[in-house]
Amino acid sequence: MTDHPEDHRTAEDAPAPEGESAPEGESASEGSSAPERGIGSEFAGESENGPERESGAGEASSDGEDGPSLRAQIEAILLVVDEPVAEITLAQLLERPVPEIAATLRELAAEYTAQGRGFDLRDVAGGWRFYTRDICAPVVERFVTDGQQARLTQAALETLAVVAYRQPVSRARVSAVRGVNSDGVMRTLALRGLIEEAGQDPESQATLFRTTGYFLERLGLRDLDELPELAPYLPEDLPEEIVEEA
Repeated sequence: MTDHPEDHRTAEDAPAPEGESAPEGESASEGSSAPERGIGSEFAGESENGPERESGAGEASSDGEDGPSLRAQIEAILLVVDEPVAEITLAQLLERPVPEIAATLRELAAEYTAQGRGFDLRDVAGGWRFYTRDICAPVVERFVTDGQQARLTQAALETLAVVAYRQPVSRARVSAVRGVNSDGVMRTLALRGLIEEAGQDPESQATLFRTTGYFLERLGLRDLDELPELAPYLPEDLPEEIVEEA
C-alpha cells in the first residue's frame, strides 16, 4: 500500500477531538493568558477607581451625618427650658460665636411671626424663651385654668405694682401707699416668686423687697425700664406726695 502523508502525523499533530481540551503546550498557554489579562485588567480598574468611589461615598455620608442645624439645636433647647436663656449661655453650650447665636434667634423670631405660629420667641428678662402668642391667650387660658381661678387678687396686683415702681421698698412703705396692711399679700407674692428680699434699709433696718426675674418673665419685659409710665393711670384724688413719686 502506498503511504499517505496523513499516516505519518504524530499524536501531537492530530487535531483534538471536539469536546476535549487542548493538550498542554503553547496553545493552552495562549488560551489561558487572555482570561488572565481580562481578569487582571478588571481588577486593576477596580483597584484604581475603587478608592476614589469609596472616598466620594464616605464624604457624602459624612455630610449627611453632621447632625442637626444650629437652628434646630436652639429650638430643642428652648423647648425644655423653664426660664429665659441668655445668648452667651447658648453660645457656650453650642460652641458658636455670640453674634451668630443672636442673629439666629432673631431670624427664628421673625420667621415664627411671619408664619403666624401660635407661639413666638421673645427676648425677655435677659434671655430668650418661647411664649404663646397674644392672640391665642383666651384659648390657652381656658386650657390651663380649666375653670380654676389662677389670677392674682386685686390686693395682690396693687401690692405688686407698688413694689415694682418703688423698689426696693419695705412692707411698711407698701402698706402706707395702699392705706392698708399688706404683710399677708407680700408673703403671698414672695411665695409665688414675684418678689424677693433685697437687703435692709440703712436707716430703719427694715427688710426691703424688689421684683424678681420671674416677674419680668411673666410680664414679658426685658427690664424694669419697660414698665409703662404710672402717673397717667393714677386716680386724681391720690395724695400729691404719691403722685410725685410715681
